Amino acid sequence: MTLPEPDPPNPTLGLTSAEALRRLHAHGPNALPEPSREGVPGLLLATLREPMFLLLVVAALLYLLLGDLGEGLFLALGAAVSVGLVVFQQARSERALAALRQMAEPTARVLRDGAERRVRSHDLVPGDVVLVGEGERLPADSTLLAGDALTVDESALTGESVPVAKRLLGPEEAEADPEPGGDATPWLYSGTLVTRGQGVARVLRTGTGTRLGRIGLSLATIAPEPTRLQRTTARLIGWLGLLAFGFCGIVVLAYGALRGDWIEGALAGITLAIALLPEEFPMVLAIFLALGAWRLARQKVLARRSAVIEALGAATRLCVDKTGTLTENRMRLAGLWREGHGDVALPGPVPDAALSLLRHAALASAPRPVDPMDRAVREVAGDAEGTPLATHPLRPDRLAFVQAWNDGDDALVAAKGAPEAVLALCRLDPDCADALGAEVARLAARGLRVLAVASARVPAPEATQDPSGIPFAFEGLLAFEDPLRADVPEAVALARRAGIEVAMITGDYPATALAIARAAGIDTSAGVLTGAEVARLGPEALRDRVRTLRVYARIMPEQKLALVEAMKADGEVVAMTGDGVNDAPALEAAHIGIAMGQRGTDVAREAADLVLLDDRFASIVGGVRLGRRIFANLRKALTYVVAIHVPIAGLALVPILLGLPPVFFPMHVVLLELVIDPVCSVVFEAEPSERNAMERPPRPAREPLFGPRQLLLGVLQGAVILAAVLAIYVLALDSGLAGPVARGLAFSALVAANLALAFAESAEPGTRFFDPHRLLFFAIAAGAAAIVALILLVPPLAAIFEVTRPPLPALAVGVAVGVLSGGWWGLLRLARARPRRAAA
Repeated sequence: MTLPEPDPPNPTLGLTSAEALRRLHAHGPNALPEPSREGVPGLLLATLREPMFLLLVVAALLYLLLGDLGEGLFLALGAAVSVGLVVFQQARSERALAALRQMAEPTARVLRDGAERRVRSHDLVPGDVVLVGEGERLPADSTLLAGDALTVDESALTGESVPVAKRLLGPEEAEADPEPGGDATPWLYSGTLVTRGQGVARVLRTGTGTRLGRIGLSLATIAPEPTRLQRTTARLIGWLGLLAFGFCGIVVLAYGALRGDWIEGALAGITLAIALLPEEFPMVLAIFLALGAWRLARQKVLARRSAVIEALGAATRLCVDKTGTLTENRMRLAGLWREGHGDVALPGPVPDAALSLLRHAALASAPRPVDPMDRAVREVAGDAEGTPLATHPLRPDRLAFVQAWNDGDDALVAAKGAPEAVLALCRLDPDCADALGAEVARLAARGLRVLAVASARVPAPEATQDPSGIPFAFEGLLAFEDPLRADVPEAVALARRAGIEVAMITGDYPATALAIARAAGIDTSAGVLTGAEVARLGPEALRDRVRTLRVYARIMPEQKLALVEAMKADGEVVAMTGDGVNDAPALEAAHIGIAMGQRGTDVAREAADLVLLDDRFASIVGGVRLGRRIFANLRKALTYVVAIHVPIAGLALVPILLGLPPVFFPMHVVLLELVIDPVCSVVFEAEPSERNAMERPPRPAREPLFGPRQLLLGVLQGAVILAAVLAIYVLALDSGLAGPVARGLAFSALVAANLALAFAESAEPGTRFFDPHRLLFFAIAAGAAAIVALILLVPPLAAIFEVTRPPLPALAVGVAVGVLSGGWWGLLRLARARPRRAAA
């Protein structure tokens, strides 16, 4: 093992940027090796095993054996293009996922050039000084230089579920590489979780040099499991594949037995099998889920699980925190209050009578503050000098932060926290406590966050004991303000119009919570429910209360789980935001867990389905809109795939049953499939959100993405096209046109119907015909029209496809019938939408 290079004389200042860059080149990135990806060779091998490719190869070989060089080469080209499409679409998905991985990359707070910065964990080097806090995963193997009450969960390395306490590295203690485990050690290990406290650590080892790297544990090595929708689709394709091969065998036997033409029967059977296989399904799903997640990320919403895209459109209750989500998380000390001296507005001069209050508030704030209110106090009172003698962090039964400092032979102990907790520490008489409570309520009613401050002087040994026994003296109140984000009221109104009720769950004072909720536009008519009341209510009573309540105050993180379960029991589809370690159970229990990306802890992000990269409430609502768009467009695309396979398969089978010349050969089906794939994966995915997407209630939670209704609609749309094109073919034969002419007419009509159906199925009624976002569709349509024209007009191509150019009047009629058979659904939607728009 190579020990890191010597560190600067004052390690708490961190490395310089130049030194960090030099060490990054010397030691390499702080990352484990990337898992191997399939790449182009792997994709090629996977495609070679696909039934569609095998059928194309067999058909090409049959044509070559028959001496039809053109047909055989065309099918070989079709197989190559099909492989190219898979590689191209997979590359698009990989690029989208790579962008997501970059956005999701963990970061670390590090001291560089003597200042605090946030850098990628990937760029940490040995010797870096990092700041760690509760809820964060340690980014590298380190040693603890400074901190307070730091405990770490090392179960990922040791299997021991009980967190272990850490101590500071001794002045003469050498840096080493001991085994993980054991209490009261200064060693911190990559991948372990800080469960309490905060500290300053120096990085010893990075990347594969860490304990985690050496034993090969990495989330990157875990293969992602397919979603429920992907598993369902895979089963559907499997059954349809068996059906396709079964029909293929039946057609071959029927041809051979009834017509004595086994080769023609094999070609007809292969044609039918290719037509029946909906090989677009997995491609469409993969593209929509990858690009949909990428589009969500551009809205500052990172989807950690693709299945959540399905759930977004069904959310009925959106539970959000106040601080940082509805507000700017820009806490500012707005005022001080001390008994007998009244309010002191800030910013502004602080009178001598309030200096003691401000000083003790600073003593009860972390030396290197992470909490916004600690930072606000430090901005006014200045940075701390020295190191605390003892620190007593917040506990569920004592919502106050207590810190002791050496002061001569004694210790000065300062407490800062929830007014009721600090008043309890001061043991005030009831009348005095009531009077102070009235002052707290007065300040909170203005939307201010109120904390109380107390102090005591005790012998130094007593300062390290439980502060509950210390006789504190009340100092005064601190009033903080966190302005409401400017875009919140509009976003709340949009959510309510979309049938999503917004509930605010906060640890703040009830009056403050109500003031912020009113300003945000959240329904406050039912009042507020406090954490103490939640604790007293049973499951049934709580379920009744959450039905009408939208504001919850003084809620402990553990109580969020009870609220989520009560809302779920009442039939709501719950989306829940959270940022702390204790929020993880609620995030896991909610239908949609949403973690804060900027101020959220690692464990909260790991439990969540979505991560807000900017912590803004408007991003959640934007994510719901985009989720509804993705859901609607994916449903349309899958319906279209089913619809267009009906006429392709029907035209391959029905003429055989009627004893007519075949309409299609394998090359026709292959060409149609090459048009279908880009239309599905590009045109449908690029469609914008429906105009009324956020004006209608959420879809029922149990409504599937692709269910019987969509299947029947697809079959109906396809059956209309089948009937129209088959009628054109039969009438053309009855009118005396030769088989190749009738085939060319039917093929042209089906291509026109295919494109018309794609346009009608994807387009939102009322959108301009030549809307800019449809340029891609028109490009694909122009390309398809050019291909059909070349086939009909160029004799060698016409010979390969066994078609002859129909008379222009017949061709015009055939194309018109095809457009009507594919576009009737769009005309019906347009007719139904006009009265609704007129009424609106």
